[in-house]
Amino acid sequence: MRLDKFLQVSRLVKRRTVANTLCSKGAVSVNGHVAKAGKMLAIGDVIRMPGASTTAEGHSTGIEEPPEAEYEVLELPTGNVSRARATTLYRQLNR
Repeated sequence: MRLDKFLQVSRLVKRRTVANTLCSKGAVSVNGHVAKAGKMLAIGDVIRMPGASTTAEGHSTGIEEPPEAEYEVLELPTGNVSRARATTLYRQLNR
């Protein structure tokens, strides 16, 4: 599954276009390497991206520099999933 699609299906970002924007700005990395939106994910990959204090457009809220969040891919679905199941697709590594 593509990185941008996984971010949208897992609800880590609200829309796929937001995921594409973050990737094109170099804000998302997979296993320590900056990743493009089309990067194919595998189970066990670690995704690092800006934390929750960024807006949907990827701009900082101005409060402070948000810490980066890390997520481990646990499952790659074949299509869209329910909201309840979306949180089972990944595990947050840094809290």
